[in-house]
Amino acid sequence: MKKIIFFFSLLLPVFFFVACDDDEEVTGQPQLVLNSEISQANFGDSISFSATVSDADNVPLSTLKAQLYFGDEMVQETVIRTKTEGDYSGKIFVPFLKDVPNGTATLKFILQNIRFAIEEQSMGVDLSRPDYPYLILVTDDGNEYQMDRSELYQYTVTANFPQKVNGYIKTPVLNEQGNVITFGWEDGDIIQGSNSPITFSNYAAGEYAISFNTLTYEAAPFITLEFAGEEMAMIDANNYKVEMELEQNQSIEVTGIPDIEQWWIDPDFFVANEDGSYTFLPVSGKYRVIANFELSYFIVEAMSGDETATLQDDGSGALWIIGTDIGKPSLENEVGWNTDRALCMAQITPKKYQVTVVAGQSINPSSINFKFFHQKGWGGEYKNDNLTTSSDIVFVGDGSNGRDPGNLGLVDGVTLTEGAVYVFEVDITAGKENAVLTVKKL
Repeated sequence: MKKIIFFFSLLLPVFFFVACDDDEEVTGQPQLVLNSEISQANFGDSISFSATVSDADNVPLSTLKAQLYFGDEMVQETVIRTKTEGDYSGKIFVPFLKDVPNGTATLKFILQNIRFAIEEQSMGVDLSRPDYPYLILVTDDGNEYQMDRSELYQYTVTANFPQKVNGYIKTPVLNEQGNVITFGWEDGDIIQGSNSPITFSNYAAGEYAISFNTLTYEAAPFITLEFAGEEMAMIDANNYKVEMELEQNQSIEVTGIPDIEQWWIDPDFFVANEDGSYTFLPVSGKYRVIANFELSYFIVEAMSGDETATLQDDGSGALWIIGTDIGKPSLENEVGWNTDRALCMAQITPKKYQVTVVAGQSINPSSINFKFFHQKGWGGEYKNDNLTTSSDIVFVGDGSNGRDPGNLGLVDGVTLTEGAVYVFEVDITAGKENAVLTVKKL
């Protein structure tokens, strides 16, 4: 009983405080006099305002708020602390947004004292999208190009450009309350307020036009990449991807890569045909294909639904390589122990996974230290208790033979032949716990 009485005694001050707070009287008469007339502005402007504030009952003031509404939605607010009566000034930014038409916004001013009494005044402000005489394209090499107005909201510059141009777009300042508005690339789209580079791309270097619309944010040119009839989506300036179902031995056409003849074609996944198409080699299923323009090759990853595939108990799914001394298309892109760079092995026949490497190019000929994982990340992995090999080229580490359990190493005295092709195959047809590794020199 004492414990119960003590508990309720703790709650009593809380109840008392809440009751007192609910009964607090709103008192005072805030007085608000606006000293500036505001009738029109541009999107992207910072509207200046000033006001004289007081309270007829001498109740101390708290805040002066300026709130901008597009319809019923408040899109911007400025809050000024009003410790004393007198004159205050500030600015409120008018958002510059995509596809918003010209119209009348509501600008509210709310003065509040410390006893929660308020005085509110509102006015309509006609807002217009700025009609800039020009824009400026700022490229990542520091050059600036003037984009001339071709029609309302539409701007273009024509010059000798490389095949890819990375840059952002900025506006001039039109008046005293105007601001520089920038347009950059974020999360797969052009947005206002960013200077992250937009990657414009043409099918070839030379003279071509770059354009941008300040109403719709439509821009050009962007080359259209298609893989097996599906358009690839831009990830960033150097990577485009598509996720799709692919059939084994399917003939694939790739369009939109002008120098594809110079790309490295992964022999585990594709065979280049004389007609310019490619034959897909792995088993049928869903795959993510990434066109990497920095290294000029296709990254292929097996998928299950919207995620990368994992190894299943019966040996189906996917197998991944993480570790050092191996990389595609070359050792300059070494996988290392970064799980984001894990290599997906090609499943050419069901439950058999392979990777093809060239000594001195995509695999270190004098030392290796990588292993096989069940997923693209840490978690399930092969060790010496469920991966065996009779190879005279590589061994499976057991923790006491120079490699951690499951890590691969070269047999003592073995050096891979420079320029020779080797195929590592992991056979899991007997189930996930009975994997067998073979290594063949072609």
